[in-house]
Amino acid sequence: MSKELIRLSDCVMRFDEDVILDHINLYINDKEFLTLLGPSGCGKTTMLRIIGGFQKPTSGDVFFDGARINDVPPHKRKVNTVFQKYALFTHMNIFENVAFGLRIAKTPEDELRRRVEEALTLVNLAGYGKRSVNSLSGGQQQRVAIARAIVNRPQVLLLDEPLGALDLKLRKDMQIELKRIQQQVGITFIYVTHDQEEALTMSDTIVVMNQGKIQQIGTPEDIYNEPKNAFVADFIGESNIIDGVMHEDYVVGMYGRRFQCLDKGFAPGEPVDVVIRPEDIDIVPEAQGQLTGTVTEVTFKGVHYDTIVDFRGFKWLIQTTDYSEVGSRIGVKIDPDGFHIMKKSPYSGMFGDYSSYSAEYDELNEGPDEGEDEDAE
Repeated sequence: MSKELIRLSDCVMRFDEDVILDHINLYINDKEFLTLLGPSGCGKTTMLRIIGGFQKPTSGDVFFDGARINDVPPHKRKVNTVFQKYALFTHMNIFENVAFGLRIAKTPEDELRRRVEEALTLVNLAGYGKRSVNSLSGGQQQRVAIARAIVNRPQVLLLDEPLGALDLKLRKDMQIELKRIQQQVGITFIYVTHDQEEALTMSDTIVVMNQGKIQQIGTPEDIYNEPKNAFVADFIGESNIIDGVMHEDYVVGMYGRRFQCLDKGFAPGEPVDVVIRPEDIDIVPEAQGQLTGTVTEVTFKGVHYDTIVDFRGFKWLIQTTDYSEVGSRIGVKIDPDGFHIMKKSPYSGMFGDYSSYSAEYDELNEGPDEGEDEDAE
């Protein structure tokens, strides 16, 4: 059973008239890798700074291991921070950079050496102690910053976009390294990023934020497969988001057609947002399609093709290993588990049409229907 370590209770953060955090309620478990994910300005770094003690919430409470810590200064919290700018001391070698906090704490020399060597080994920099910080690559400097943070044995490590300065391949490597380090050290990591792939790769739990509010909390699988609203569906991965109507349990209508789905619990006739992930759509011969449309664009992505298909002026993205020529008419088939039905939200209608512009196609050549035909919604 996981033990709760940190709780933010009804936290509000205002700067003058601007509400940066809007009544945040969140708990974080011991030894959890939790990621705060969202676009710039959504409040995720402010939340991290409140946990670290660098800012006090305008109202609300912060608890650590059951004790209220609103007034506890940063250096007295069992928390360390790794920033995007590593803030290493260029006049010190790597060993002394990592040992800095232990020297301030007057740690005995034998223990200090042992702990610094352990930390350097953990981040794959064993034997680098005497080197100059300036001789290191960006990825190695990142590792030194992490070693310096974990050598003090905090209960929580806060990481604010720490991989942002690295190139793509190094960033991917460091994602795997960070997850390994977190599991080996067995401490709580709270990680801030706007990069959905980073969040999906590393996290036990993802907190999706926008405009100072938590939009959804869940595992990477939950967030991707069961987004709560159109913002989450659009921000995590790529989505086709279509207006629909829930006719009854397990039956959704769109384009004037009925489709079998796995969702239930909506009111009969309730307007909904229908999310269909690009990889959940099969291209079939036109005569066999649940819907048919015209291919307007094809981009080769190595593993698959990104194929844009126009349905009555609304463009869908399909990710498929099958090549279709631009201008060809195709059918599409979606299994019941390929539909995800969401309640309407303030974000409904803001996303959806995969591209910002699509040519008008008046026709929708309806393929064989699994349900009855009906008037267009």
